[in-house]
Amino acid sequence: MPAVRRTDESREMSQATHKSFEYLKSAVMTATPEQLQLMLLDGAIRFSTKAREALEKRDIEGTFNALERAQRIVLELINGMNRDANPELVDQMAGLYNFIYRRLVEASMKRDTQAVADALRILEHQRETWRLLIDKVSRAAQPATAAQADPPAGAGHSAGALSLEV
Repeated sequence: MPAVRRTDESREMSQATHKSFEYLKSAVMTATPEQLQLMLLDGAIRFSTKAREALEKRDIEGTFNALERAQRIVLELINGMNRDANPELVDQMAGLYNFIYRRLVEASMKRDTQAVADALRILEHQRETWRLLIDKVSRAAQPATAAQADPPAGAGHSAGALSLEV
């Protein structure tokens, strides 16, 4: 009976993994570009943190796998930039992400926890900056949306309304 039990456990794990994947897929497909950027930063932070922990445990394979994932996410951050929007800002951000990428590569090659810490510090700062930006944009959009959805009572051309028409 243990073989059947293991199969049932495997099936349950597979179903749970499938549900998690479907949830993540839905979250990504419905996210705004700003939220996608935040998700990428979260992923880079998560895998860099796992890499640091694996380095401290001297888990070479775990370190390599986590750093590789973090590096791939940082490359995606670099490749996703739109230079047409603001070339000077994008060049500065590309330089910052390239620095993070190099530190993650150094951490992998030299098994250097300080290199991971350097990358993490910048990634966490970037994440906080994006979170503040998203909050600011959503607050600015709320009054505009509310004004469009609910025009003030008496708006229009009634006799008692203020009009700017000449």
